[in-house]
Amino acid sequence: MTQFKLTQKVTETARRNGKLGAGSRVVPEETPIALSYGGSTHAVMMATPGDFEDFAVGFSLTEGIIVDPAQIESIEAVPDEKGIDLQIILKDEQNEALVARRRHMAGPVGCGLCGIESIEQAVRKTPSVTASPLRLSEEQIVEAVALLNGQQPLHFETRAVHGAGFYVPGKGLIAVREDVGRHNALDKLVGAAARAGYPGASGAVVITSRVSVEMVQKTAIIGSPVIIAISAPTALAIRTAEEAGMTLIALVRGADFEIFTHSDRVQSGAIADVA
Repeated sequence: MTQFKLTQKVTETARRNGKLGAGSRVVPEETPIALSYGGSTHAVMMATPGDFEDFAVGFSLTEGIIVDPAQIESIEAVPDEKGIDLQIILKDEQNEALVARRRHMAGPVGCGLCGIESIEQAVRKTPSVTASPLRLSEEQIVEAVALLNGQQPLHFETRAVHGAGFYVPGKGLIAVREDVGRHNALDKLVGAAARAGYPGASGAVVITSRVSVEMVQKTAIIGSPVIIAISAPTALAIRTAEEAGMTLIALVRGADFEIFTHSDRVQSGAIADVA
């Protein structure tokens, strides 16, 4: 598949030590990427132009278009002068199902729910993840974030992208993906984990961004019962995680973190009062 530049080096004027001067910085690319099924555009996302197969598979899974990567016949990234058309060909049965429920949406960097057609779609029923037996120790939660912090080359180069990792106890992070959009990074991660044969219920999703409701929904759709974040959650994300039976852990700072829902999945001693 065609490779595209992920970054650009740009000139800048920077103030250093009280003085303005010429300088340069590496910044990430941000490109319109159309996700098209059978030649018809389903969504357009502003995203980092890489990991196209993962993006196609992950988006298709979290949107409920497929339930298994094998239901995709082919994926091709086709560039044009303004962006990239990610052309996805589904196997016949899945394509027919998609045609029956087709909707159009456009998602800028900060949003994963833009362009949907009704309030009901925005607050769609989130699948339950209570069946997963996954439990994590306090040490594993800290380890998961520490590992993610060390596996984000694009972030270290640009300081301008989000990261998402899939943590499996005993194996560590089996995949990490980065993108200018937090939900794109998660979709790419979902695709990478699925293509590697790891079911969502086997591990925890770890993210660098805030925990908004679509991040919880995507995590639940793949069956993962734990989401771990460096940043804070929204109130709706907390309510959604609670209803789905998901453990939401956020504000991980070194050895410290906060558990907002279903703390029984975290193996520990007595929980101290930190209020």
